[in-house]
Amino acid sequence: ELPGRDFDELKAAAVRRGFRAVPLGVLATASVQNAVRHKRSPNFAGLMPGKDRPDEYVVYMAHWDHLGVGDGAEGDRIYNGAVDNATGIAGILTIARAYREMLPGASRSVLFLAVTAEESGLLGSEYYAAHPLVPLERTAAVINIDALNPLGRAKDLEVVGFGASDLEDLLAGAAKSQGRTLKPDGKPEAGRYYRSDQFNFAKAGVPSLYVKSGTTLRDQPAGAGQALLGEYEAGRYHKPGDEYSDAWDVSGTVEDLRLLFEVGALVANEKRWPEWRAGNEFRATREKSAKSREAKEEW
Repeated sequence: ELPGRDFDELKAAAVRRGFRAVPLGVLATASVQNAVRHKRSPNFAGLMPGKDRPDEYVVYMAHWDHLGVGDGAEGDRIYNGAVDNATGIAGILTIARAYREMLPGASRSVLFLAVTAEESGLLGSEYYAAHPLVPLERTAAVINIDALNPLGRAKDLEVVGFGASDLEDLLAGAAKSQGRTLKPDGKPEAGRYYRSDQFNFAKAGVPSLYVKSGTTLRDQPAGAGQALLGEYEAGRYHKPGDEYSDAWDVSGTVEDLRLLFEVGALVANEKRWPEWRAGNEFRATREKSAKSREAKEEW
């Protein structure tokens, strides 16, 4: 209870434009206790050296961890993370094999990075960004794969953080060849761009692409894809139930990976450096590193 105030009225007022904080005349005290655990967990990396500009890099990334073993006393307590994010790890391995077989002589080097502790706060990618194997100012782009939902072939592809960089232009061109279109992040209020590993690269200025599988399915009734995704998010996302199933339809996942392979291959074979859109919050950081790239090219 709030002395002299009606909580429901204040709550309704708080969602209206122009609301200002109201003194409640109430004093509250609280305390928080934290338990700190120290653990060691590795990142994994594999490099395909470039032919013409080996000191420039394209990065494909996924996180290999999940939530371990739960505290429940009964039943399945193992967080398998089959969709989130075994699909991402399988994805970068598949793309790496495609480079080896189809494009072994890309101009730029291609780095495949499996990072740890994403579920604990993007810790593996944060560590990499602070201790990179290759210079971040010489990293042309990052393509992050965080959960490709096996829903079937889709007409669309969701871009988390839509409108961030011109990597989306390359993605749109590749999608057009599959008869597909890009759509903006379906949950911008969830801040998903800031909750996956590419965020640590973006903060360092590296143009970073993060996509999710589309939900407008080619062979299903309208709304079926969104319903399947909703079922996953409600019943299996970040739960022990995120397990592999023979019922998965990975035909759309394969198409997603082909698009991401094509986008990375385009960046790996061109001299141009991808850029953030004008007005993007990460653009200024990238522009600061441009002089070091220009000096290297002149040398």
